[in-house]
Amino acid sequence: VQLVESGGGTVQAGGSLRLSCVASGDTYTYNGVGWFRQGPGKEREGVAAIEMDGTLHYGYSIEGRFAISRDNAKNRVYLQMNSLKPEDTAMYFCAASHRVTVSLHAEHFESWGQGTQVTVS
Repeated sequence: VQLVESGGGTVQAGGSLRLSCVASGDTYTYNGVGWFRQGPGKEREGVAAIEMDGTLHYGYSIEGRFAISRDNAKNRVYLQMNSLKPEDTAMYFCAASHRVTVSLHAEHFESWGQGTQVTVS
């Protein structure tokens, strides 16, 4: 599975962005999808994940500000980010997993995109 993210950019604190990830290749083989991020000098952090049955997982730092969704017909997954804070500044990565059940552990995901930069000033 190949993944390509888009939608990153620079936004002021309190603003919103919507990230998109499109999958290609053997998309029928993947189940769970997720978003991770890595800020400057920080470890990679799980942001949100969604299983094929719609079960959602969110990182504790998201505090209800982000929402993950997927459109299986279009092989896309989205991350709506609201009330952005400077600490949300990071490279955001889309990831896909063959696992039916996933959580916010990077080792659950086999395919990764190249990332899209989000900067909150």
